[in-house]
Amino acid sequence: MKSNKVILGVAAGLAVGAVIGVLLAPDKGSETRKKIAKKATDLKDNLKEGLDNTISSLENKYGELQEKYNYLSENIEEKIKEGKTKIKEELAKIQ
Repeated sequence: MKSNKVILGVAAGLAVGAVIGVLLAPDKGSETRKKIAKKATDLKDNLKEGLDNTISSLENKYGELQEKYNYLSENIEEKIKEGKTKIKEELAKIQ
């Protein structure tokens, strides 16, 4: 998660820097508005890409956790069955 925050922070910093640069550039108002609109679109695309990467990462982690849960669940069931069998065997010896 920390790397995702860094990516979003860098993207936001770049966007802010670009907007400030455009605002300080000696262009006509219409050109400045076009540049700001382009930078805003670029920022949106960067943020969407970062969000998509975060979602993909979370989906992968969820899948890994689900596999581990299934594995552990199966092992616990096996251990319980083995324990029951051993208890029955020990009880049969006592009787």
